Amino acid sequence: MKDALAIIHERTSINIFDPNKPITEAEIRQIVGDAIEAPSSYNIQHWRFVAVTDPEKKRQLQSASYNQAKVSQASATIIVLGDLRGYEKLEKIYQPLVQTGVFTKEAVAGIAQRAAGAYSTNPQFQRDEAIRSGAMAAMVLMIAAQARGYATGPMIGFDPEQVKKLFKISDRYVPLMLVTLGHALPGNSPRKPRLSVEEVLAFNEGREF
Repeated sequence: MKDALAIIHERTSINIFDPNKPITEAEIRQIVGDAIEAPSSYNIQHWRFVAVTDPEKKRQLQSASYNQAKVSQASATIIVLGDLRGYEKLEKIYQPLVQTGVFTKEAVAGIAQRAAGAYSTNPQFQRDEAIRSGAMAAMVLMIAAQARGYATGPMIGFDPEQVKKLFKISDRYVPLMLVTLGHALPGNSPRKPRLSVEEVLAFNEGREF
């Protein structure tokens, strides 16, 4: 696999995929297994993923994505979700650490109580955190996919309510983005330029960038 820094500087969003190259469920599991190493507040792990690989399901998703062909051409399109009520699973998440003696049950109950206090009555905070954590996991997913020889493309051009309806997604989850996953064909646009470090970085106080 390539060096992480090389992948970061080479990665680009792909729009033209080879529709004749499938991806296995085992390969998707490996990539998602990498993605879930991303950080999250309280270790809530707000991210959830729906991998769309069935050709007819991909066509339905394409329709909900303003008919963008790459949704169907890609080997898989991943619906990245954020769990608005992820904090409710904290005691279960921490259970292995209780079993090994790293935390007591009382300590974990305290963590879960603090998280519930922060999120349960603040819908905007729930949504913000779901988006933050899900976006970090999506970025790790794209880097991991490229390390494993795949190309990706993050997408915000879709109707979230239609996606939820088509794929039977509960209201506790917010669709954050789609990530197309597959093999690039020739004809994609070159990697786009970035602003310089000087244009985006300040030390110790903000300024007009």
